[in-house]
Amino acid sequence: MQLLYLHGFNSSPRSHKAQLTRQWLERTHPQASFVCPLISPYPDEAMASLQRLAVDIEWPGALVVGSSMGGFYATWMSQTYDCPGVLINPAVRPWRGRDYLLGEQRNFHTGERYLFEAHHIEAFTHWDVDPLPAPEKLRVLLQTGDEVLDYRQAENKYRQCRVTVEQGGDHAFQGLERYFDDIDQFWRQQQQANL
Repeated sequence: MQLLYLHGFNSSPRSHKAQLTRQWLERTHPQASFVCPLISPYPDEAMASLQRLAVDIEWPGALVVGSSMGGFYATWMSQTYDCPGVLINPAVRPWRGRDYLLGEQRNFHTGERYLFEAHHIEAFTHWDVDPLPAPEKLRVLLQTGDEVLDYRQAENKYRQCRVTVEQGGDHAFQGLERYFDDIDQFWRQQQQANL
């Protein structure tokens, strides 16, 4: 068993949700491996590294979990490798309305500074999955208080998936640990479906 966790834009494997997920996996599935790479901010580089990483993952039994921009990438991974995915306040069509990302950026955790340009935003279009070939493979968690992304975009895009919309909360998705049992059950159901 493997769990691949994909962090958000300007985040890292040290993110709070990544660490919560790792700790939960260690407690409940000590035999499983937790994989959480540092993802490039540049979409094409990010996806190239994830495709290289995918060679060593046991599909379709693995679970991919993605938050924010990581949810955008996790959608592609889930639908491409026919594996279950859990999306937490995922980015939807990140090439739209993202001009505020242009210019110098700084990673919240690593402190790395880099330049994000218009062609990087355009590159997100290469990795969009629409329509979803296997919506039943996705579990989506949204909070209406997300101050970064409009939850309604994800609610619409993933309407054929199993979606939970919680009132309030924020972009960090408050109380994620309350959903670990649900995520575990979803993962097991997907494994049974693949037998």
